[in-house]
Amino acid sequence: MKTKDFRVIFEPEKEGGYHAYCPALRGCHSYGDTLDEARANITEAIEAYLESLAKHREEVPVEHVEDQVIASIRVTFPKSARLASA
Repeated sequence: MKTKDFRVIFEPEKEGGYHAYCPALRGCHSYGDTLDEARANITEAIEAYLESLAKHREEVPVEHVEDQVIASIRVTFPKSARLASA
C-alpha cells in the first residue's frame, strides 16, 4: 500500500468538539467530541475519499505538505479596534 501525508485542519466548535477537514480533498470533513476522536474520524474520512477516487479511476490531488509552514503570529493592533466575540 502507498502512504501520503495530507494537511488536516482542526477547528474547535463553539458548542464543543472539533470540526476537521482536509483542504486538498474538497468536501472531506469530519467531527469529533475530542481532538483524538476528530483525528480518528478524519483519517477514516480521508481513507474513504481515496477509496472512492480509486473506484472511479480519478487522480488523488497532490499537496506538498513538507513545503508548507503553518504558524500563529501575534500582532499588535489599535486599542480602538473591536474584536468579534468568539
